[in-house]
Amino acid sequence: MVTNTSGKKKTAVARATVSDGGGRIRIDSRPVELIDPELAKLKMLEPFRIADDDLRENVDIDVTVEGGGVMGQADAIRTAIARGLVQHTNDAELRDAYMAFDRSLLVNDVRQSEPKKWGGPGARARYQKSYR
Repeated sequence: MVTNTSGKKKTAVARATVSDGGGRIRIDSRPVELIDPELAKLKMLEPFRIADDDLRENVDIDVTVEGGGVMGQADAIRTAIARGLVQHTNDAELRDAYMAFDRSLLVNDVRQSEPKKWGGPGARARYQKSYR
């Protein structure tokens, strides 16, 4: 059985394919063990720390990710993997455990950065005045 899911964070979009297998996890065709920085790798593998240990040995996960920065991509991958595991196993207990731990494991974070506006260097900050 093959399950396709996706996850988003800011402008990063991750698409995960979960299938029966021997425990291989690949991010953009690279083994997850080779991912740097270490914090991003830990964030990506968070769904497995909450789930049973034998779950990781029974599935293969292929993830493609594009857009955003390193941590945004890590969050998107984390959501895609968690959703894929819940759909693949069809386990309500696993879904409840994810929701109890952190809702963003299963629900996309919809927050976006505010666009820059005229009259200042950013979205809210304004240029200084030197008169008066």
